[in-house]
Amino acid sequence: MLNPKEIERCVEKKFPTFGINKKREISRLIFEIAKREKISLIKLLSEIKDKNYKKVKKFLVEKRFPNFKKIDNLKLYLPELEINPRFQFHPPDKFIFSPKNIYIEENIKEKYLAKRLITLFPKAKVIKIDSLKNYLKNKKFDIGNYNRRSENVFVVEENYDFYKNCPCTKGAISCGYNILNLGLGCVYECVYCYLQLYLKNSPGIILPANIEDFFRRFPQDFYKSTIFKYPRLGNGEFSDSLALDNITNWSLELIDFFRKKRKIFFEFKTKSKNIDNLLKTKPEKNIVISWSLNPPTIIDSLEFYTASLDERIFSAKVCAEYGYKIGFHLDPIIYYKNWENEYRELINLIFKNVPKREIVWISLGTLRFNPELKKVIENRFPENKILDEELFLDFDNKLRYHPNLRIMIYKKIYSWLRKESKDIPIYLCMENRDVWRAIYGSKWN
Repeated sequence: MLNPKEIERCVEKKFPTFGINKKREISRLIFEIAKREKISLIKLLSEIKDKNYKKVKKFLVEKRFPNFKKIDNLKLYLPELEINPRFQFHPPDKFIFSPKNIYIEENIKEKYLAKRLITLFPKAKVIKIDSLKNYLKNKKFDIGNYNRRSENVFVVEENYDFYKNCPCTKGAISCGYNILNLGLGCVYECVYCYLQLYLKNSPGIILPANIEDFFRRFPQDFYKSTIFKYPRLGNGEFSDSLALDNITNWSLELIDFFRKKRKIFFEFKTKSKNIDNLLKTKPEKNIVISWSLNPPTIIDSLEFYTASLDERIFSAKVCAEYGYKIGFHLDPIIYYKNWENEYRELINLIFKNVPKREIVWISLGTLRFNPELKKVIENRFPENKILDEELFLDFDNKLRYHPNLRIMIYKKIYSWLRKESKDIPIYLCMENRDVWRAIYGSKWN
């Protein structure tokens, strides 16, 4: 592992006249080049012959972003190197969810979920709190706390954010999704996950015990877009819909409620194989079970604790045969050496196992994240490969692959999917008009 402090010392010695911000940028570029190319700091520094800042930066930028060095006005994100070895996450060989502490708000201690957690985890310490808000007050949480979040469960009463429109991202075409805000925090460890930015308000897994209030406050109208003519609602944005379903049993109540709402599609979105409860109740055509999919290479290296690709596809097959509608999300699509062959095999696997008539939608989205997440990923997963690729600040100020690369990826995957089915709705997640037009051409409206 490269030592950021050593890099900064070497930069200080070689370029003593550079200002502090310039030294930070040069240190960042050297760090990223040396990490990706696996070359020594001494060797890389020896290749820098100039002492002029602009020329040094130009040399390093072209070396760091070789595929796009001829494109002007690239928006780079070169933050200060801040990597603390104690924040590195070390995933165990096997993960079993078994919290050490169960925090229960006083006014819901008699609720079903509170009692169930106490029964299921008798060794856990039960701590009564007046409210999560007061518990969080004046407390500071860092990446180390986030690494240990599965040790703590907070059973709370939700009073405010029951439903909301998906915020999408500024400048993107919205798919009109609606969120049932049921819980916060995920037990899975996906290297790219945006939930890692919720460090300050996510000291554990937060589970509301008052699901009946979500039903009682069900809105009369939902947001929808021109992409879908019907409202879509799901609870997989701030947690995995089914990862803890064997504990919460929420799916049974959600299906029973939404089976009566025939004009709304309700979606469970998951990376799990936890479908036992789904097979205990009658399915409905407006209940969609969706899986986020990636090739085994990505699942094994970036999606710790999640079900394998074969397990996800088999679970989808079982649910389709049982009577549920199925959705798939190829998101985030990761660019790497053998990506074409492996994503093509993934698509073959989908249509080999799941009848296309049961698939109601497929979304596509390439890797993107808020720039602040970069430092979190570097600290938690210092050996990650996804940050080695060429990422730039784009239309929404998120780090993304260059539009040219995204368009190439989408076109290929879209064509493979369309060879399998002409009818399944396929849409892009959080992409702008230019990319939509490039993929759909004259068909785009």
